[in-house]
Amino acid sequence: MTSPSDQEESDFDTPVDRTGTGSLKWDRYPSRDVIPLWVADMDFRSPPAVMEALHCRIDHGVFGYGQAPPGAEAAVWAMLLREYGWTVQPEWLVWLPGLVTGLNVVCRSVGAPGDDVVTMTPIYPPFLSAPVLAGRQVVRVPLERQSGRWTFDPVVLERALAPRTRLLLVCSPHNPVGRAWSENELRTLADVALRHDLVIGSDDIHAGLILDEQRRHLPLACLGPEVAARTITLMAPSKTFNIPGLGCSFAIISDPGLRHDFMRAMEGIVPHVNVLGYVAAQAAYEEGEPWRQALLAYLRGNRDALEAFVAAEFPRVHLTHVEATYLAWLGVEELELDDPAGACRAAGVELSDGAAFGDPAFLRLNFGCRRATLDEALRRLTTVLR
Repeated sequence: MTSPSDQEESDFDTPVDRTGTGSLKWDRYPSRDVIPLWVADMDFRSPPAVMEALHCRIDHGVFGYGQAPPGAEAAVWAMLLREYGWTVQPEWLVWLPGLVTGLNVVCRSVGAPGDDVVTMTPIYPPFLSAPVLAGRQVVRVPLERQSGRWTFDPVVLERALAPRTRLLLVCSPHNPVGRAWSENELRTLADVALRHDLVIGSDDIHAGLILDEQRRHLPLACLGPEVAARTITLMAPSKTFNIPGLGCSFAIISDPGLRHDFMRAMEGIVPHVNVLGYVAAQAAYEEGEPWRQALLAYLRGNRDALEAFVAAEFPRVHLTHVEATYLAWLGVEELELDDPAGACRAAGVELSDGAAFGDPAFLRLNFGCRRATLDEALRRLTTVLR
């Protein structure tokens, strides 16, 4: 007899035709046979509880201006306590229509035009654009591959700091290299911030997607009151529960001064959260855990299949173990391709060009898709990456 969790897991293999739906991912090349494994959304239906909650809200039929319902806020507090042992006070929560919005607000709210913002590359592209849009200078500290694993050198990081460095932007878990930072690594970052009086902006949007079962996500702000007082944590249900199009994220800011500056930077330019986004977030955090566990099991299978295929078929492509997210960072420098992303597109697979992340010798592959889709994409890529 099939259990509910087995049924939920099997649903990840059910095809969902996303073409012609206004999908940024699938409608990029409407007249070409190109498998899109680039932008970071998954091809799976959202949890049944989320869809049911949305149907109920739509049946109400009135979609006026909204605000965060108490149930959504309570669901966030309960999730943070359950997952991380993090007790968050009600006033610490600031709702946002998207995490990229949050990154831009962080850069506008900390320091002044001309100040330095330090981040570790390769990195999700808005980390590089948000400081510039806020009139700040981006300082890039390159991650390093050590013993087949991406990490950072604290000495190199500290040397990159200058008198006008005010903000350290951290991606945790890291997009695109797939690291779930260890507690020691996070404490090293926190120590640098404390000694140099830096504010930390931490993007934790992939916190719910830790694939290695022995690992656990740790928000930087949970390292202690001193660290929390200088940290702006950005989170959302969007990646974990595949609802990014509903536009619902939030910041957690315990320090009143930081929170005041953050909210002031939002004034007049940041819209309210979509009313359906609140509904989806509440349902996801309250009832989506069985679905999330089934999703993690499926993504682990995809991750393992991908890593095994690359090791066997693409010996000149470098792929470190993906500890978190559904994103793989493929090093293709040994292939000496003039345009790696273009070559893959010509073979019928769209991957993210590493140049946007700070390294053109890499490609990012999204394996948040059906196994059959991943298998076909890898088959096509053999003409380019083998």
